[in-house]
Amino acid sequence: MERSKKPAAIPVSPIQPTPQVSISDDNSRVTANLPTGERVDVLLYGATVISWKSANGTENLFLSSKAHLDGSKPVRGGIPLVFPAFGPPKPEHPTGQLPQHGFARTSRWEYLGKTSSESSSLPNSKGDGSVKLDFGLSNSMLPDRKWDYDFNLTYSVTLSQDSLETSLAVRNTGSSSYDFQTLFHSYLAVNDITKTTISGLEKAAFKDKTQGAKQIEPAGKPVSIESETDRVYTISPEQAITVLEQGTKRYEVTRDMLSDVVVWNPWIEKAKSMADFGPEEGYKKMVCVEAGSVSSWNTLEAGDIWEGGQRIKML
Repeated sequence: MERSKKPAAIPVSPIQPTPQVSISDDNSRVTANLPTGERVDVLLYGATVISWKSANGTENLFLSSKAHLDGSKPVRGGIPLVFPAFGPPKPEHPTGQLPQHGFARTSRWEYLGKTSSESSSLPNSKGDGSVKLDFGLSNSMLPDRKWDYDFNLTYSVTLSQDSLETSLAVRNTGSSSYDFQTLFHSYLAVNDITKTTISGLEKAAFKDKTQGAKQIEPAGKPVSIESETDRVYTISPEQAITVLEQGTKRYEVTRDMLSDVVVWNPWIEKAKSMADFGPEEGYKKMVCVEAGSVSSWNTLEAGDIWEGGQRIKML
């Protein structure tokens, strides 16, 4: 017997594609892909981002053709993470026994997992269609105690359709305070460094490390790279930094709790002198715009947490 009125079919929402995360067979890297085609690759060695590709396959980060990706030395390119000291250590400082730029970039991190479509902690962040990868490092994971403090680091890499975000949370798990510095050593890919400029730093003074850290007054014009460049600018995190190619905006870097910006390019002679830098003229294809907190020390009291981050947006 047929019913006069059949029950209405329950509507079924179509299954939406979701971000995919995979771990390499040798457990050395984590790769995340968005349904729209964007991709990021992170080595567990140093939690180093080594590739960030747009949906059309364009690579946005420079990676040296001679970079060591086997964990034998810090990666030349991508986004190495500097912690707890920037540059060569001073012997009299508690970080004095550490290698240049600290141990974060030369330690093996733990992959903690992913979170999809979650808004980041940075202002004006878009959470839709994104994936966040979390990595962890603590003092108990280090093979030695050349920096004798207790800490827990959580490093997050968030891939969105138009941006890549990196953020670091530092927790002091010990009973005494300590000082630290940190920086995201971002190698941005460009087509031609001679046609690249950086705006947003026009009113900022800087230390020129090619001149013995001499203090230089604001230039009043966008930064252009015409020789070896190694500068530390101190400027409000509210000021966005824009990288332009032939006058067209390509990247915008925004910062949270990071008051310094390092601009670096090795140029001709220094590029030749670095055994892990390649190709020889690779300096033409990159510029480092590094968000950090390095001009002074951050003091973290026992039990406290410090958080900071950057967003690199494609324009």
